[in-house]
Amino acid sequence: MYQKTKHKMRNAHEKAKTIAKWYSHRRRIVHGWAHIVVPLAVLLALTAVRVSGWKWVELIQHRSFDSLITLKPRVYEPVPVRIIDIDDESLAKLGQWPWPRTLLAKMVNRLNELGASVIAFDAVFAEPDRTSPARVMETWPSIPAVKALKNNLANLPDNDRVFAKAVAAAGVVTGFALTSEENSAVPEVKAAFSYAGDNPINYLYSFSGAVINLPGIEKAASGNGSFSFISELDGVVRRVPLLFSKGDRLIPSLAAEALRVAQGAPGYAVKSSGASGEGGGHTGINKLKIGRLIVPTDADGRIWAYFTDTVLERTVPVWKIFEKGFDPAPINGAITLVGTSAAGLKDLRVTVLNPSIPGVEVHANVVEQILLNNYLKRPDWAAGAEVLYMLFLGGLLIALLPRLGALWCAFAGAAGMTFALYASWRAFSVYGYLLDPVFPGFTVVLIYMSSTLINYLKSETERRQVRTAFSRYMHPKLVAELAKHPEKLKLGGETRAMTILFCDIRGFTTISEQYNAHGLTRVINRFLTPMTGIIMDRLGYVDKYIGDCIMAFWNAPLNDPHHASNACEAALRMQEKLKELNETWRKEAVKEDRKHIPINIGVGLNTGDCCVGNMGSDQRFNYSVLGDDVNLASRLEGQSKPYGVGIVIGPKTKEQAADFAVLELDLIKVKGKTVPVNIFTLLGRKAVKQSAEFRLHEEAHNKMLAAYRGQNWKEARALLEECRRTPFTLKALYDLYEERIKIYEAEPPGKDWDGTYTATSK
Repeated sequence: MYQKTKHKMRNAHEKAKTIAKWYSHRRRIVHGWAHIVVPLAVLLALTAVRVSGWKWVELIQHRSFDSLITLKPRVYEPVPVRIIDIDDESLAKLGQWPWPRTLLAKMVNRLNELGASVIAFDAVFAEPDRTSPARVMETWPSIPAVKALKNNLANLPDNDRVFAKAVAAAGVVTGFALTSEENSAVPEVKAAFSYAGDNPINYLYSFSGAVINLPGIEKAASGNGSFSFISELDGVVRRVPLLFSKGDRLIPSLAAEALRVAQGAPGYAVKSSGASGEGGGHTGINKLKIGRLIVPTDADGRIWAYFTDTVLERTVPVWKIFEKGFDPAPINGAITLVGTSAAGLKDLRVTVLNPSIPGVEVHANVVEQILLNNYLKRPDWAAGAEVLYMLFLGGLLIALLPRLGALWCAFAGAAGMTFALYASWRAFSVYGYLLDPVFPGFTVVLIYMSSTLINYLKSETERRQVRTAFSRYMHPKLVAELAKHPEKLKLGGETRAMTILFCDIRGFTTISEQYNAHGLTRVINRFLTPMTGIIMDRLGYVDKYIGDCIMAFWNAPLNDPHHASNACEAALRMQEKLKELNETWRKEAVKEDRKHIPINIGVGLNTGDCCVGNMGSDQRFNYSVLGDDVNLASRLEGQSKPYGVGIVIGPKTKEQAADFAVLELDLIKVKGKTVPVNIFTLLGRKAVKQSAEFRLHEEAHNKMLAAYRGQNWKEARALLEECRRTPFTLKALYDLYEERIKIYEAEPPGKDWDGTYTATSK
C-alpha cells in the first residue's frame, strides 16, 4: 500500500509540471466518454420514467391507444343488447323525471312482455317515490274534509311496492353507486363468488360507501350490480371494472350482473395469480368466468372498453315500447339496459370516440364486447417488451452514431420508430393487443438529439484546440481515442465444479390415475414444496421443475465448498420427508375411503465441471447449468429404479462426500455414453458409515462385486445371501445381481469382460 501511495505522489508531481498537457488529455477523455455517458443517461432516464408507474406516463400511453381505437373502432355486429333510453322525447311524452314508480313498473312489465331476457337499470332508487299516495297525503292539511278523503285513499297501493312487484316478476338487475364517502350502506350481493389463486379482493378498487336501492326493490331483483366507473387521469372512460370491493365483500358491476342473470348463472369464478401454483410475482386478476363466458381482465379486474361509433340500432326510446304495433323483435331475448341520454339528467361520460356519451352506452358496449369475445388486451409481457425495445433501439443508436454518423443513424432511428408504429398497429388491428409506440419514439428522438449535441460540442472544442495550438505554433499530437460503448448482455456463463441433482417420481402415470387434474396438481404441489425447501436449506439452487421432476445444483451462484456433501444431505432428507408425506397421504386415503398408492422417488447426484450462467436467447434467458456431468446426473436418477435404490450418485460425488455411507452399485455404461462409470448408492450419514452393521455389509458387498466381476458365480451367489441377511434392505439390488448371474452362467460374458454393464434405458 505504501509503495502504491508513493507512486501516485510521484505521478501527481509530474502532472503538475505539465498541467496544460494533462488538461488537454483529460478533456479529450471526457469528450470520448460523453458520446456514451450522455446518450446512455438519456436512455436510462427514459427507461426509469417508463417503468416508474407515474400517472402522466400512463396517460401518454393511453393517448397512443386512443389513436389506435380512433383509427379502427369496433365494428358493430348485431347482438341481443339494447339500450332502453329515457331520452328527451320520452320525458316530453311520458312526464318529467323522476317518473312515478308505477310508470317504471309499467315499463318493466312491458319489457317482460316483449321478451327481454334481462332488464338492467343504470339508475338507483334510493328514496321512496314521492308520488305514492301515502307520501302525497302527508302534505295535505289536517282538516275534516281532507281527513275523510285520506281515509278513502289509505288503501291505495304504494308505488314502490308496485314497482318491486314488477321487478320480482321479471329478470331485473338493479344498479347502485359506490362512493368514497364512508357510510353503513351495504348492497345486497345476489351472486356467489369463488376464486383460484390470490384473493382477488387484494387487487380490486375498494369503496367505503354506497348509495343503494330501497330494500324492497333490491330484494325483489334477480341481480344487483354497481354502475360506477373509475375515472382515468384525464376523465376519459377507457377501462371498465367488472368487479369492485367494499370491505371484505366482492361486488359485481352492472354489466357483469346483466350477463350473469341472462345466463341464469349462480355466480362468478375469479382466476388470479398463483392459480396454477406458479411462483414469481403477484400479477393480480387475469380472468373472470360469468356463466359460460370467460372474460380476460387486467390485474384490477377491468376490461378495456372497445367502443363502436354511435349505432341507432342499439337504442330504443322508452316511449316507443308503449306504442301500438311496436315490433317486439329488437327486445325479444335481448339484454336491455335502462338508462338516460337526456341532457338534463347529467349521466354523460367522455370516451375515446365521443366527448359526451350516456353512461348506459358504456355498459352496453362492454356487454357487447363480452358476448362477441372481442377484447382489447394489454398482455403481461407488453411492458417488458416495450422496455426491451427501448433499450435495444437506444443501445443500437448509441453504438451506431460514432461509427455511421448522424445521417445514417437518422435513417436507422426513423426505421426503428416506423417499426414500433407498425408493430403497434399490427398487434392492435390483428390481435387486439395494446402496445405503446410512443416511448421508443421518444428514445430515438432524445438520444439522437443528445448525441448530435455532443458531436457539436466536441467539434467546437477540437476546433478551439487546433486554433490554440496553431496560435502557439505547435502541432499537437493526434491521439485516436477508442470509443467505449455500454456492454451488452452476453449470454453464456462460467465453468465451475458443481453437484447436480435430479429427482423424479416413479410410476407417475399410475399415481395420476387416482386424481382429477385439480387433485393431481395439489398432490404435486404438496410434494414439490417441501422437497424444494430441503434443497434450498442445504444451499442448493432449484433450476427448474419438469413436470414431477426437480433439477437442482450446488456451488452456483454462491460458492459452496461442501457442495457434494450438501447435495447428499439434501437427498437423504428428501427420502425421509417422503416417508412422512406418504404416511399423511395414507391417512387421507383411509379417511376418504380410497386406495392409496405410495409415492416413491429416484434421486441422481453427480459432481463435475459444468457451465453455469444465463442461458437462453437475447429476448429471454434463465440462470441454468449445462454440461456432460449434468446429463450423467439425469441418467443416474434413471438408474435408481432398475437397481432398486432411492439414491444413485456418481464417483466424484462419492469422493467429495466422504463422510456418508456409500455402497458401489455397478460399473455401468449409461445410455448415450461409451465410457463406463462406477455408480454408488447413498445409504446414510456418518453415524451409519461408522456402524458395525454397515462395515460388515460393506465388506460382504464388495466381496460379492469382486467375485461377480471375476466371474466366480458360485462365490458371488453365496455372498449375495450373506448381503441379504444384513439390516440394509437392498433386496431388489441383490435380486438383480442374482438374475444377471443366472444369465452369465448360461452365456458367459467372455474372458476380457471387466464387469461393465451396458444400460439399455435412461
